[in-house]
Amino acid sequence: MAVPLLLLIFLSSLTFLPPPSESKLTTTYYRKSCPKFEQIMQETITNKQITNPTTAAGTVRLFFHDCMVEGCDASVLITSNSFNKAERDADINHSLPGDALDLIVRAKTALELACPGIVSCADILATATRNLITMVGGPFYKVRLGRKDGFVSKSSRVEGNLPRSSTPMSEIISLFASKGFSVQEMVALTGAHTIGFSHCKEFSNRIFGFSKSSPYDPSYNVKFAEGLRKACANFHKNPTMSVFNDVLTPNKFDNMYFKNLPRGLGLLASDHAMLVDPRTKPYVEMYAANQTSFFEAFSRAMEKLSIYGIKTGRKGEVRRKCDVFNSI
Repeated sequence: MAVPLLLLIFLSSLTFLPPPSESKLTTTYYRKSCPKFEQIMQETITNKQITNPTTAAGTVRLFFHDCMVEGCDASVLITSNSFNKAERDADINHSLPGDALDLIVRAKTALELACPGIVSCADILATATRNLITMVGGPFYKVRLGRKDGFVSKSSRVEGNLPRSSTPMSEIISLFASKGFSVQEMVALTGAHTIGFSHCKEFSNRIFGFSKSSPYDPSYNVKFAEGLRKACANFHKNPTMSVFNDVLTPNKFDNMYFKNLPRGLGLLASDHAMLVDPRTKPYVEMYAANQTSFFEAFSRAMEKLSIYGIKTGRKGEVRRKCDVFNSI
């Protein structure tokens, strides 16, 4: 009787072990549970991007803002309520684009119809980001799946986890280092600025009343500065006014962002700082000279970012709606 009893104890203990699919991310996570996952994602993304070409840049930004706070767990998608002020209501997140949020809602709705309760919002956001980057000319990289959606989203936890355009380069480097990213990985990830835009208020101090000797930052290209001053002339009345980060190829994912920096076409203070700081300058020059090097470094950094702080098993859930916890 001793052997069967030991066997029974052993077998009962196995029930407490998480299934392999929950404890390990894989690129084929939904192959059996939601076989149309890739197809639905691609169709939703394509339709949205064609209709709204700024969706790609907006989704990349949304993904970055999600992963840097609480990890890649879709916590940025949660809407505030009377009991909780969520991440989206932190001031740095007020400018997160509606197109990106709408894309995630559309994808989740379609996937819930096909395979209810299976695909997490975190996986949707990670996949949408990769697919859109590829769609606008960027590199393809692997996205491992099986993330769960987080249980926490608080605006109070955002500050200090996301760099601002005015943040000194030493602080930006330290911020990324605290999350396990090297200077080279930080520069590569910043290359995502090759698509997208920034609101005028983020660089207004560089183009209006910069100093007694110059109305704008002299590190700007003269014509570029004049163009920015015209484009942002009424930004106080209209805070949504914005300018492309890369004025030459704004809708194409390439290395033009890095090429622009020594030409005085870096929009944000942090862009210019990356060009002049001796720790970051060599990588800026490398990626400006060689797009393949940039794409390879960016792909590695994005694969690493996409699994930062992920939740699996009972540490998360698969939300029924991406903007609300299941418990509400």
